[in-house]
Amino acid sequence: MNVETQKVKIFMQKHDNQKRALISILQDIQAEFNYLPKEALQDVAKTLEIPLIHIIGVATFYRSFSLEPRGKHQATVCTGTACHVRGGPKILDEFERKLGVEAGHTTEDRQFTLETVACLGCCAIGPVVVVDNEYFAHTSIREVGSILKKYRKKEKDNE
Repeated sequence: MNVETQKVKIFMQKHDNQKRALISILQDIQAEFNYLPKEALQDVAKTLEIPLIHIIGVATFYRSFSLEPRGKHQATVCTGTACHVRGGPKILDEFERKLGVEAGHTTEDRQFTLETVACLGCCAIGPVVVVDNEYFAHTSIREVGSILKKYRKKEKDNE
């Protein structure tokens, strides 16, 4: 039994192998691995006797779950109306260019996952970018590089 399987079994035991705890189990797996590995979902399906397609349906319904590996840093660009008219799409383009990935994907080194959101509810300070729950207001294209540099520096400082 590999380490991943052992951890998944521990998460299921923590919730008494109850089907009703599926979301909690998936949250534990997501927190541990930063995404929901296919093998982990198969283990959950087998142990809880839930069809795998049902588990995948739950995992894809909730935005907090990811079936792809996610980066250490989550960068989200608001593309709602207020942010859009203030340059949100150009800011998104700059993030995609600097990271080398399109929105909805993770950099090859797994440092950043780039996402978009239809509205963050802070239209007055748009365009808005959020990285790891830190909000950047009135973001300009020129600031994208420094925002990314800040989080890359944090990585180096933690090594």
